[in-house]
Amino acid sequence: MTPGAQVAAAIDILTAIDSGDRPADDIAADYFRGRRYIGAKDRAQIAAHVYSVLRHRAALDWWIDKQRAGGGPRSRMLAGLTLVEGWQPDKVEACCNGDRFRPARLSRVEERWVRGLTNHTLRHPEMPRAVANDLPEWLEPYFERVFGKELEREMAALNTPASTDLRVNLLKADREGACLALAAEGVAAEPTPLSPIGLRLRERVPLGNLAAFREGLVEVQDESSQIAALLADARRGMRVVDFCAGAGGKTLALAASMANRGKLVACEVSQRRLERAARRLRRAGVNNVERRALSGERDKWVKRHAGGFDRVFVDIPCLGTGTWRRNPDAKWRVRPEDLAELIERQQQILRSGARLVRPGGRLIYATCSVLREEDEAQAEAFLAVEPDFSLLPVARVWRETIGGALPGGEHFLRLTPARHGTDGFFVAIFERHTCPTAS
Repeated sequence: MTPGAQVAAAIDILTAIDSGDRPADDIAADYFRGRRYIGAKDRAQIAAHVYSVLRHRAALDWWIDKQRAGGGPRSRMLAGLTLVEGWQPDKVEACCNGDRFRPARLSRVEERWVRGLTNHTLRHPEMPRAVANDLPEWLEPYFERVFGKELEREMAALNTPASTDLRVNLLKADREGACLALAAEGVAAEPTPLSPIGLRLRERVPLGNLAAFREGLVEVQDESSQIAALLADARRGMRVVDFCAGAGGKTLALAASMANRGKLVACEVSQRRLERAARRLRRAGVNNVERRALSGERDKWVKRHAGGFDRVFVDIPCLGTGTWRRNPDAKWRVRPEDLAELIERQQQILRSGARLVRPGGRLIYATCSVLREEDEAQAEAFLAVEPDFSLLPVARVWRETIGGALPGGEHFLRLTPARHGTDGFFVAIFERHTCPTAS
């Protein structure tokens, strides 16, 4: 494809994202699925155009407004090519020449403001702090409370593409063996600095083409998520629940920790996600998992199995602020009312999952959020209404499961992109002392 055709495709995808409420990666995948003729390198370049706009939408819109340039996906793309990717005006005009498969010619107004952006950088001293950090304005106070003077550094990291992390499937390989298998296919990987079962690729590759992936030696999983699963300390012969299993990423990690021995129940309200998990479980060679579709956190199955499990892992639905490296479009979809609704629902789900924990067992609360309202505040609120539980310091569990010193904190684990090179992630661990009531 020509550069112009790539830009035209990127504008098409951005238009579809703007007109719907589905995640950007789903929309892009559908677009490419319907156009099999687009090769891997072209797909990568088109995606790079799309995500550069999504990451920096607030700053791009500020410049567009300043230039009185209209708005919308086309204007954002033109501004992104100039301010983010560093294209010169002549190159922008050459790719937008109106030929088949290329964007329409620039209007005189577009020519003027594209050239007017040439000598500027993306950031401008007059930008509000939220705009300069490509952060929704309503979320700025929440981020300020968490990061303070580190806000710019953390947002810069959240606006940078994430690395590709793999979790080694201990049911089929160790880290050295998996690394050698990848190297045999020409893929360079290095150990992740925090997770003892992780590998980080030096560059992006189509994983579906790799035998190491197809045969289940490795699974895509951010290092932060790997660590959360390790901190569950799920062991052979235990009874374990993954209460919000999703598509099964942490279920796979928990099963590997259990060496396929014991009982692991993957609970999820979405039947479609459970079906996706089934394919992943087969590929990984996991055979100790029961998939359980629940009607909600108050499903009767929870009451029937109260107090029956050694570990209950609750990776709670959240605003997902810690995943913006991978899903930058998500930050433009969230609203204040979403956070308020989630905070209430999180407490309901956590307390329901707690009913499953046996005396002496553990409840693991995890989020891919960086907001205190979804993290420490929720852990404290849970302890205030559940006297049967006490907080187990994460530092102690870290020493027992991973070894060494916890990277910051004592009672909770908080990982961030700037400090740790991971997604934003939070973990709290609770231990039960008495028998649960069957309410």
